[in-house]
Amino acid sequence: MNRSRIDALLMAAEGMDRVERADIEKLQLKKLNALLAREHERKGFYRELPPRLRSLDELAGLPFTTEEDLAHNAPGLLLCSQSEIQRVLSDATSGTTGASKRVFYTEGDCEHTVQLFTAGLGELIFSGSVTMILFPFSGPYGLGELIAEAVERLGAKPLKLGPGLSYGELRAVLARERPDTFVGMPVQLLSLLRVCGCGSLQRALVSGDACPEAVLHGCEQLLGTRLFPHYGSREMALGGAICCQAHAGMHLRENHVIAEIVDESGTVLPHGRTGELVITTIGMEAMPLFRYRTGDQARILPIPCPCGSEVLRLDRVRRIKADEIEELDEKLFSLPWVADYRAMRHNGRLQLKVLTCGEGALPELDAEIEQRSVRWEDTALYPGKRKVEE
Repeated sequence: MNRSRIDALLMAAEGMDRVERADIEKLQLKKLNALLAREHERKGFYRELPPRLRSLDELAGLPFTTEEDLAHNAPGLLLCSQSEIQRVLSDATSGTTGASKRVFYTEGDCEHTVQLFTAGLGELIFSGSVTMILFPFSGPYGLGELIAEAVERLGAKPLKLGPGLSYGELRAVLARERPDTFVGMPVQLLSLLRVCGCGSLQRALVSGDACPEAVLHGCEQLLGTRLFPHYGSREMALGGAICCQAHAGMHLRENHVIAEIVDESGTVLPHGRTGELVITTIGMEAMPLFRYRTGDQARILPIPCPCGSEVLRLDRVRRIKADEIEELDEKLFSLPWVADYRAMRHNGRLQLKVLTCGEGALPELDAEIEQRSVRWEDTALYPGKRKVEE
């Protein structure tokens, strides 16, 4: 088994001769201290932080950064001039103010993400292959565009489809283009496989949403192979951790991200324990963050990867505050004839519109359920992040 491509990425990007644990931590401390020195000099949002740490262990003594900080202190968090910004992503916080957190990227930030995507996709894509991309295409430096660039660098052909196509359109793409690789959200993949079949598809990288066991197993059973999960977030420029061919967790982009796992009180937990993922983005040019609380639940795997890489790996990642959609996914997608559904809440009552590709009994739920069979022409795959709509 080959080592994870993350090792080659770190060696090329950082001029490292080897990727061993001590070398990674030495690099991280060097980058962390360089970043602290810059923040101390400019007297911005992080002006109270020390200019230097003696070891990575001292990172645990620094205060956390929250999504509210991103919403209300964007100018003070920027480490570059506005003229260098190439992309801004906004997202409403979960707080009561309704303010939007904003994350800024430079061209260099986007290039680093493409490099990670190339490493991650290189585990399953080969020169000459055809990859269907169901993430949004939103203009220069958008997620779909960055993935397509990575696919092209691997000598493969990207199909820039985006979300929201009907099953008829997707079926036509499978027949006409014969893609061998899928890149998109896990529920998109399961719905596609259940309605349209595998066709020419052989491999898949999934990201962007929680992946309940029912969805994971359903996809792998129909595809006949293991999935390659990816973890990323806006705060780390969309790329954070990739899966190697061992399928034993996701290798972190450790030259750009220092990861910690903390409990509810904020105490750092040892590897193997589950808690909240906290990230320090030492490789971000526009908006590096110190100890950002992601709101995601994860653990760092304590044993070495079977591939031989010493780069740390995340196990499955999910939101700490699991919402109704995850519970519904687990219940509904455990039924092999459920293609997709949409959940809404009206006057305090949950309403479900369920797309089916066969007949069967739905589980008993405290909800009003409208059920209809999939029709190729007018039924679209539900796009975007899944949530219960109000």
